[in-house]
Amino acid sequence: MITAASKLAVITGASSGIGFELAKQFIDHDYDIIIAADTEKVFDAADALRGKGKNIEPVKADLSTYDGVEMLYQKIRDCGRPIDAIALNAGVGVGGDFITNDLNRELEMINLNVKSVVQLSKRVIPDMVSRGKGKILFTASSVSISPAPYLAVYGATKAFVLSFADAIREELKDTGVTITSLMPNATDTNFFARADMEDTRVGEMKKDDPALVAKQGFEAMMDGEAHVYGGSIKSKLMTASEEIMPENLKGMMQAAMSKPGSAKHH
Repeated sequence: MITAASKLAVITGASSGIGFELAKQFIDHDYDIIIAADTEKVFDAADALRGKGKNIEPVKADLSTYDGVEMLYQKIRDCGRPIDAIALNAGVGVGGDFITNDLNRELEMINLNVKSVVQLSKRVIPDMVSRGKGKILFTASSVSISPAPYLAVYGATKAFVLSFADAIREELKDTGVTITSLMPNATDTNFFARADMEDTRVGEMKKDDPALVAKQGFEAMMDGEAHVYGGSIKSKLMTASEEIMPENLKGMMQAAMSKPGSAKHH
């Protein structure tokens, strides 16, 4: 059970990958945590994290649904404690040709990557503003600033997250609540398998360590920074260079990495 001994953080998409590593960061910095994911793996993650001696509350909730987000928020309320920080990290990808991809998978992805982020933000941010403090981390992506051929809808969801985060950051600048966007490059998680992208160049290339990306995101959130590029020095430079590149060139580069079957020609 979560008690009032220390600070409290919420991490979504915390059963593996960047979310799991973010949960570790919070525990290492003396936070109690509520972790959410949509499968039973959230309980395994909680067991793996418990050795650190902090209070951990796992919540199995499908955040791609309205009711799933409301359930998570009710669990947060049930703790009877204010949230000091939240990492809105849950997200999925769908790779492949837009015209042949399954529409329902893409709409579910929009629900998780976009709608749940807006809904959970709408629930937790007013509580933080009324207290005059709080830290929020949004997991965006390096493709937030680039067209993403063969990840077209995913890229658009992450562009939404970055735009939304930047806008409410400005709205909240005098409230004591800070908003930070984490923009990872390709990271070594199960994202590419779930997105059916293992036959792509980006799917087979060496990727960034999720523990490093999470550490960078955590530190930037604690410092109240607006943006942090996640990953290695090389990844950070690639993302930074994309900020100034023409859109058509960015699109061509992304297509070469994400096109189905591109791994064979690499």
